[in-house]
Amino acid sequence: MALTVSTNLSSMIVQRNLNAATNSLDKAIERMSTGYRINHAGDNAAGFSIATDWKTKLGSIDVASQNAAMGLDMLTTAEENYALLTSHIQRVRDLTEQAANGTYGSVSLVAIRAEIQARLDEVDRIASGTEYNGVSLMSGSGTELKLQVGITSDSNISQITLDADMFKGASSITLIKKSDGSAASDNKEIAKECTGVSIDNAGVTTYTAANNKATAMLAKIDAALTEISARVTKLGSAQNKVESAISSLDTQSQNITSSLSTLRDTDVASESSAYIQAQILQQASATLLSTANQLPSVALNLI
Repeated sequence: MALTVSTNLSSMIVQRNLNAATNSLDKAIERMSTGYRINHAGDNAAGFSIATDWKTKLGSIDVASQNAAMGLDMLTTAEENYALLTSHIQRVRDLTEQAANGTYGSVSLVAIRAEIQARLDEVDRIASGTEYNGVSLMSGSGTELKLQVGITSDSNISQITLDADMFKGASSITLIKKSDGSAASDNKEIAKECTGVSIDNAGVTTYTAANNKATAMLAKIDAALTEISARVTKLGSAQNKVESAISSLDTQSQNITSSLSTLRDTDVASESSAYIQAQILQQASATLLSTANQLPSVALNLI
């Protein structure tokens, strides 16, 4: 290599290597400090694109999981309130069966009637007040509900349809028919059918000793209990579907997270070695640069 004053090729070579070592050191620091070996598209264009797509899917899976969890809570709310309805209607049945027995006098029947109506009023209160996040669960709206538990637009894959029958009206006059099979106008009429005791708006009580209707009402109350049982069965089936969807989403999330980690995360052991190597090269280059910068002065000795 020629000894020149105007051009210091040795210094240029050392500077280039110093810059390369510094860049390698900076990249190693960035990777270890962020925990990712792909921080920019330039690090790995294909890998960056794949990682971005997977992160988007993970976000969508999280939302779908929340949707499914809320759906499960909604179904559980409906089931628990149907259990309350069952307890009240079962008590109405017990009281009706008592009223059908000829050993009860008018005073007892009036007391039985009062409890029956109180139970029926509570059925109506529960039915009208049962809701989840603003969605009425016993309103009888007649529309099915759909749960978005997937990340695609394909309703067959990503949605669970909840049968409208699970959310039909659940008031006492909707569930319990009169002894002749017709619908009652109010709870007073049902209570009268169950006990043979009627109380008009003026508070006048009329007592019918021979209460054949009470016996017939047992079958109507049983039909109401059967209807509730059928709805709860559908709720249970829907709960199983939602729980399965949650399990599937958890598996998807775990698999994508594992793949994303393999693609994107920093191998700290490997990056630490690269950091030490770059640091040594940087220090060596810095030392050699000082020497290389002195080479043109050697030419002065020849003048």
